[in-house]
Amino acid sequence: QVQLVESGGGLVQAGGSLRLSCAASGRTFSTYAMGWFRQALGKEREFVAAITRSGGTTSYADSVKGRFAISRENAKNTLYLQMNSLKPEDTGVYYCTARPRNGVSMYSAAYEYWGQGTQVTVSS
Repeated sequence: QVQLVESGGGLVQAGGSLRLSCAASGRTFSTYAMGWFRQALGKEREFVAAITRSGGTTSYADSVKGRFAISRENAKNTLYLQMNSLKPEDTGVYYCTARPRNGVSMYSAAYEYWGQGTQVTVSS
């Protein structure tokens, strides 16, 4: 089992940047493929980005490709999401998630563990 705690959310103007972090505890972090999802008010949770156990493969939603970057530091048990050129439509609660199986997945059902989320608000 792994526990996930997100941080780094906040209020930012359009065009700005934020870096989200996800601290993992419990079983060895490097045995989990990881992902970020987000949920806007009144909308379904959607895939943002995913990364394999080693960090060698990443995947992004089309809406964030070229603006966001997912990365991980297995030695620090930490996952990151660097978000640049933020838009108002990026507003939502961002969730860190983990799956014991390797490989990237854009489906929330593929992930077993979830953090509590961190709010990101982008003003126009």
